[in-house]
Amino acid sequence: MKNQIGKGSSPKEKTLGLFDLSILGIGAIIGTGILVLTGIVASTDAGPGIVFSFLIAALASGLIGLCYSELTTSLPNSGSAFFYAWVSIGKFVAFLAGWTLIGVYVTTTATVANGWTGYVQSFLEVLGINLPHQFLVNPAADGYINLPAVLMIILMTIILTRGTSESKLVNNFLVGVKIFIIVLFIVVSIWDVKATNWHPFLPYGVKGIFTGASAVFFSFLGFDALATSAEDAKDVGHTIPRAIVLCLTVSTTLYILVSLVMTGVVRYTKLNVSEAMSYVLLSEGHNYVAEIVSLGAVLGIMAVVFAFIYAGSNILKSMSRSRFLPKGFAKLNAHTQSPNRAIWLIGLASAVFAGEFDLHYLALIANIGSLMVFMLISLIVIILRYKYPELERPFKVPFGNVIPTCSILVCLVLLVSISLKAWLTYLLWIVIGLIVYFAYSLRHADEFNFTEDK
Repeated sequence: MKNQIGKGSSPKEKTLGLFDLSILGIGAIIGTGILVLTGIVASTDAGPGIVFSFLIAALASGLIGLCYSELTTSLPNSGSAFFYAWVSIGKFVAFLAGWTLIGVYVTTTATVANGWTGYVQSFLEVLGINLPHQFLVNPAADGYINLPAVLMIILMTIILTRGTSESKLVNNFLVGVKIFIIVLFIVVSIWDVKATNWHPFLPYGVKGIFTGASAVFFSFLGFDALATSAEDAKDVGHTIPRAIVLCLTVSTTLYILVSLVMTGVVRYTKLNVSEAMSYVLLSEGHNYVAEIVSLGAVLGIMAVVFAFIYAGSNILKSMSRSRFLPKGFAKLNAHTQSPNRAIWLIGLASAVFAGEFDLHYLALIANIGSLMVFMLISLIVIILRYKYPELERPFKVPFGNVIPTCSILVCLVLLVSISLKAWLTYLLWIVIGLIVYFAYSLRHADEFNFTEDK
């Protein structure tokens, strides 16, 4: 049977250019990592040495980004790792890759929304408004539900159902706001840096750097969102590789600057708060700037939620279109051409996780899934080169198989540093996926015939 997926399978209009893709990637990368996790990871894992953690995570992301660029330009499809694994290895590994990615996007969205609540609370407290504690935190923190996070995810889900051409304007605006407040924080706070706060620079040792890198790797997941946007991208062979390189460069530079300023102004032991930027500004008496930053973070973090719900729904759509999951989730809205059923499923699942689970724990689970997928992506580059040497590759990773191999090794090093509790949760998600696969996917999904699909 001829598969309904592959190059040119979607007739919908291409709406995303280099600027839109770069903003989408920057919007997904610059968010909870810089606004929330920087302080928490510095306090609990790496100290001021979090700078090195970000550099290691950025190196890993750069290697993986090159591998993504080769696959995305050779096989432009919204299915990302799911589709690439289907082409190169088979439907069982493809399902596991897609299932893992769905889990990654749900937990990532939930993590981002958790951090967003901290800035909402900080912004309102300055205005003299105190929301009930029970509706700001999850049950593990003696609350009922993180209600602001739940409501924000639902709002962004509604915006996404209006289609990419309309909703990208909202996203571009939100990303612009986020970059503005980050630059504002750096410019205002750099004058308050005290070099003594950087001593000791590595309080948790070299192990802390790698533990921190495993945690902040979460901050660089945005370039996978670019890979899932391949079917919406103009001139995919040129725009996506350039967008990946551009968004990684901009994001890494901002992460390093914020880390140095944040740990230089306030002792790292005091940074275990979700609204770290506002906390640092308030500690030095910059109340009005802190209010601006909180408001900007409230708006800017929404762009991250937007990007990850969009990416997760594209994975779900691609798997459903290929009959790995019920085909109804692949149905496009006649007016907006958006997969509204898939968008709502990802959005609602994310809202449940955001309302009931802890931020740091969710981030670690997302990191395991991401690193497993990225390791697979690097392996697929090597497999496809041997299996389909004649495949047209508008962009090819240089130096043979050296970079994909290095990418695999870096992912393994980061995976070893993640806690056993997070691993057990990820394995539980895989077990649920195996039940779905053997109960439904095995009987409905076809084997991929690359020759026919071309």
